Amino acid sequence: MADPIDAFLDLPTHRLRYRIEGAHGAPWLTFCNSLGTDLRMWDPQVAALCGRFRILRYDRRGHGGSTAPPGPYAIGDLGGDVLALWDALGIARSHYCGLSIGGLTAQWLALHAAHRLDRVAACATAARIGTPGSWQARIAQVRAHGLDGLLAGTRERWFTAAFAAAHADAVDDVLRTFRATGVEGYAGCCHAVGEADFRDRLHAIGVPLLAVAGDDDPVCPPSDLRRLAEAVADGRFVSVPGRHLCNLESPERFNAALAAFLG
Repeated sequence: MADPIDAFLDLPTHRLRYRIEGAHGAPWLTFCNSLGTDLRMWDPQVAALCGRFRILRYDRRGHGGSTAPPGPYAIGDLGGDVLALWDALGIARSHYCGLSIGGLTAQWLALHAAHRLDRVAACATAARIGTPGSWQARIAQVRAHGLDGLLAGTRERWFTAAFAAAHADAVDDVLRTFRATGVEGYAGCCHAVGEADFRDRLHAIGVPLLAVAGDDDPVCPPSDLRRLAEAVADGRFVSVPGRHLCNLESPERFNAALAAFLG
């Protein structure tokens, strides 16, 4: 395998940072991070799977090394960024794994671009996350006070207390990335989450879908993921130990489930 490729795609209104690594000629696997994180959140998955897949991961608009166009955004905008990346890189089809807002993007792609997908993993997500009112309240809070006021609650929602105590450096690193996320990009993506609602459309998803839950996730509990798996034509459900960022809290279990699904 060659060294990872780190590059940028310049679009009319913003720039997307992306990274390519893994086995040349292998099936493509695209990863999409959660709100307030960057592409490094998938490090444990890339390390485990790069021998079997050609892996694309990227920073969502307004996150990490990607710039933020003027908001607000819709989930269709975020899905359009994925298609633009695939088009620019000549990727005809890919597996797709997204967590939280990335899982909403996965559902949008499964509904609007199924011909570009092989299999989809929707992790720590739901057909609808929260309510428009709750997300508008968060946007107002962030615009008034920045992201610092969300740090303590984010730590509690994303990680169990036991994991945060045992892996303090790793958790602090994730939260530093969260804190560094720009307000415009964060607020724009909050709006996208608040407006996304696929509950009445899941039956139209024909792409094989794996729904992965953290068994102690207070944001998107296992019941949300089970309903998602049961509503699509070819859905499967698995629960792993952890809270919202279950891919980081239980990487071995998460990786095994994802690898078995992708085949």
